[in-house]
Amino acid sequence: MNNEIPLAERLRPKSLDQYIGQQQIVGPDGPLKLAIRAGALPSIIFWGPPGVGKTTLAQILAEELKKPIFILSAISSGVKDVREVIEKASRKDLLSQAKPILFIDEIHRFSKSQQDSLLGAVERGVITLIGATTENPSFEVIPALLSRCQVYVLEAFGVEQLDQMLERAFEKDEWLQSQNVEVAEKKLLYQMSGGDGRKMLNTLELVVQSLPTDDRRITDDLVQKVVRTKMARYDKTGEQHYDIISAFIKSIRGSDPNASVYWLARMIEGGEDPMFIARRLLILASEDIGLANPTALVMANACYQSVHAIGYPECRIILSQTTVYLATSPKTNATYTAIDAAIAKVRETGDLPVPLHLRNAPTKLMKELGYGKDYKYAHGFQGNFVDQEFLPEAIANTKLYEPGASKREQEIDVFLKTRWKGKYGY
Repeated sequence: MNNEIPLAERLRPKSLDQYIGQQQIVGPDGPLKLAIRAGALPSIIFWGPPGVGKTTLAQILAEELKKPIFILSAISSGVKDVREVIEKASRKDLLSQAKPILFIDEIHRFSKSQQDSLLGAVERGVITLIGATTENPSFEVIPALLSRCQVYVLEAFGVEQLDQMLERAFEKDEWLQSQNVEVAEKKLLYQMSGGDGRKMLNTLELVVQSLPTDDRRITDDLVQKVVRTKMARYDKTGEQHYDIISAFIKSIRGSDPNASVYWLARMIEGGEDPMFIARRLLILASEDIGLANPTALVMANACYQSVHAIGYPECRIILSQTTVYLATSPKTNATYTAIDAAIAKVRETGDLPVPLHLRNAPTKLMKELGYGKDYKYAHGFQGNFVDQEFLPEAIANTKLYEPGASKREQEIDVFLKTRWKGKYGY
C-alpha cells in the first residue's frame, strides 16, 4: 500500500465493471459498450465537468480493446509532442498491433494549429483520438476535427454515484480501512464535491487525515472546517468555477447589477477565461431576457466578439458593460420554456406527418398526391395573415409559447390575440 498516492488515484477503476456512472454511454446498450463488443472504436471527444471519469474511461477503453495508449495533456504538450506520438504510432513495429489511442486531456487548450496537427493522423487511421474537455467542444474544437469525432457528454455525479464511490473506497482501500472511521454525515462532503468524484475522494482523504484520535466520526461541521482552511480560494476547473458562475448568472437573472459585477470581479481576479464568461452572457441574453429586450442578444454577441478580439485586461470593461446591461434589462424565459415544451411534445408524440397543405410539391406526382393543396399564402390576405392550421393534426391547437409579462411580450400577446381570436388560448 502506497499512501503517498492520492486516494482518488488509488481507487481509479481498471475495468468497466468497476466504473461508476455514465450509464448513458457505458451501460449494456450504450455506444461505448457496443463499440467494445464490435472491437471498433471511433475517435471521441468526452465533454463533461472535472472528476467524472474522462481519463479513466479512455484508459479502460484501451485496456478492454487491447490497444496501446499514449497520454498527453494539452497544458504541457505541443505540436512536437503530438508529432512524436504520431511517428511512434506509424512505425512498422506497431503495425502488427491494434491501432493506438492518443488521449489528449483538456484538448480545448490546444490552439488551432495544434489541433490541425492531429487531422492527418485521424483521417488516415494512424491513431484513434480521444479528447477530454470541460468546455463546449462546438466552441473549442476546430470543425474539421470535431466532424471526425463522436461527442459523448459525461454528467456530474449524483448522490447515488457518490454513495457507490464512498462505499467502494471503504471496501477497497487498505489505508481507509485501517483508520476506523465512521461516516456520521456526508451531505456536506457531497455538496463540496459539486459532483466531482475525484474531489469528493480527495476531500474525504483530507478529512480523515484531520480526524482527532478521540473522535473518528466524519461530520458536516468537520468537513466544512477542513475544506475552509485547506482548500484553494478559486479553482478554475473545480467547484468554485461552477459555484461562482452560478452566482453570477443568478444575480443577472435577478436584476441585481451590484451582485453581478461583484461575481464578475471574483472570476476576473481568479483568472477565469474571459471567453467562458462571454459565452455564458450570450446564453443568458436569450434564455433569461429573450423577447423582453431583443437587443440584449445583440449586445451579448458584440461582447463575445469584442472579448475575443481584445482579451484581458481591457475586456473586463466590455464584460462589465454587458453584465450591467443584461442585469438591468427586463426578463422573460418564455422562448426558453417554449422550445423545451416543444421538444417534450416531439418526444411524446414521435414523428408526426407534416400536413399535406404544408408540404412542398416540386414534382407532378407530389401535386397529384395533394402536396401543397389548399395552402393559403399569408401575403395574399389582408394584414398578411390567414387563419389556417400549421401543426400536425394529432396535436392541433397545442399551445407551446406563452408571452411573458414584459412590455414587449405584452405587445406580442395582443398581436397573437388579434390574429388567432382565441385559438391556442390567446
